[in-house]
Amino acid sequence: MTVIEVAGLHRSYGDQVAVEDVGLEVRAGEIFGLLGPNGAGKTTTVECLQGLRRRDRGQVRVLGLDPERDGDRLRRRIGAQLQSSALPDRLRVGEALWLFARDGDGGAPLDQLGRRWGLERLWRRPFAKLSGGEQQRLFIALALVNRPELVFFDELTTGLDPQARRATWDLVRQVRDDGATVVLVTHFMEEAELLCDRVAIVDQGRVVATGTPSELIGRGDAGQRVSFTWPGADAAWLSQLEGVERVTRRADAVEVMGTGPLAVRVAAALAGRGVAPADFRTHHPDLEDVFLALTGRDLRA
Repeated sequence: MTVIEVAGLHRSYGDQVAVEDVGLEVRAGEIFGLLGPNGAGKTTTVECLQGLRRRDRGQVRVLGLDPERDGDRLRRRIGAQLQSSALPDRLRVGEALWLFARDGDGGAPLDQLGRRWGLERLWRRPFAKLSGGEQQRLFIALALVNRPELVFFDELTTGLDPQARRATWDLVRQVRDDGATVVLVTHFMEEAELLCDRVAIVDQGRVVATGTPSELIGRGDAGQRVSFTWPGADAAWLSQLEGVERVTRRADAVEVMGTGPLAVRVAAALAGRGVAPADFRTHHPDLEDVFLALTGRDLRA
């Protein structure tokens, strides 16, 4: 079952095109990722899907509704954590949940929701006193307070430390496992690769590829990488090896990109010169490499 259908979505701000002819489809029960660098048009796209921003042109159906014509009906069936989410500093956790539940049509009991998302001990704590991870747990609970069918998370883990980020990933999986469809907007390659059932890679307002992370990585265009430390030496000659496409150096670290049995060729060439780096590593292609192959730019650019 398809819950989101988009074709030819376009949105500009004056002369600046933010979204250009975007097309995508989201299926019920999946975590669908919009992956791309900051400024790629991801947030504008999901704002159009939620009816928060008008589109210039294109066809959009979300849960069978047009977000512009049926915005009030749609927002009763979806939940959202926005990129710039914030609450008044003095608003307490319990008060926030009560206010959001009061605006909806009824959902899970608030004490049950608090236990579900680890908020029960924070019930009387003001928003300003919450850690980054605690704030994100609260935003997830607020997005789910009225049991939505579809949830949007926009850059949910930005600013979190690694431990809080991984804990938040577990919460997102729980949302999907509880029956909601999730649209996850992110510029973190690892986040998309670990969480998403399918991903749309977005660059400069366009969708450049869609598929499961493994499908995108397995298309073979991303190449392979090996890296090692070689202080003070000129490694440019490695570019002459068969299959090598690029050699880069950052300080003492060398990275070689290419195709075929790359690691074997590079290791043999280094051994032939009496070099045996202790940190020689092979990197399997990931979504970062896919993005670079498709756009010629680094995902974090």
